[in-house]
Amino acid sequence: MSVKNNRYFFGVLASALMLLAGAFQSKASEPPRREYYELRVYRLGSPGQEQRVDRFLSQALIPALHRAGIKQVGVFKPIENTGERRIYVLIPYRSLDQLESVDGKLKNDPDYAASGSDYLETAHDRPPYERMEKILLKAFSGMPALALPKLNGPKAPRVYELRSYESASEKLHLNKVRMFNEGGEIGIFERLGFNAVFYGEVMAGSQMPNLMYMTAFPGMDERDRHWDTFRKDPEWKKLSSMAEYQHNVSHSDIILLKPTDYSDI
Repeated sequence: MSVKNNRYFFGVLASALMLLAGAFQSKASEPPRREYYELRVYRLGSPGQEQRVDRFLSQALIPALHRAGIKQVGVFKPIENTGERRIYVLIPYRSLDQLESVDGKLKNDPDYAASGSDYLETAHDRPPYERMEKILLKAFSGMPALALPKLNGPKAPRVYELRSYESASEKLHLNKVRMFNEGGEIGIFERLGFNAVFYGEVMAGSQMPNLMYMTAFPGMDERDRHWDTFRKDPEWKKLSSMAEYQHNVSHSDIILLKPTDYSDI
């Protein structure tokens, strides 16, 4: 190969390497893709309905979601007896495309249809629940993917705390989200060992504008101790007293949950 050809070859190679490096650098600089979460809330009128929904979830829906590529589905029930039976189902999706594709896979899954026939094909005068709500959330940039809690003890005494923070306006809602992300509230929870499962902005739901998040504890005593430590934490006191983050929550709901024996989370 001549000197001229050598120069041409190495010039082309250098250009290709530069383009490849640029592509890798661009990819590395992109923020992680934020997951989406579907939170289903079944409102049940009787023990019989609760048993039917439990059977549908454990024997039909969750196995079908596993086959469709969703490996971790959380199912929870309220710890406190408020007189109202509920089941909460948390389904994570990598993207909205996956959410849509999973729906199609369920419709074409014969095992799902057979295992869930009591629920899916129920008669109009034998409903499996009173009402069912679906809430769509998008993960915070500060925690773009769901995490399994680092809990090694038995599942039965665990406490999963689901919180919803409503705001008086969309602007104040975004301010509270920013407080979690850029403000460092997520970091405080992480440092204090709250075992966050997810943080999410509600994209569609009945209490908007609001955000929701879930933390996990080995038991109620540990839950109470963690929150006592949080309230006294100097970094939290400083953050919560900052003028830019005032009045960004108008109402909050705290729901204490326990995992079912068939929950993946």
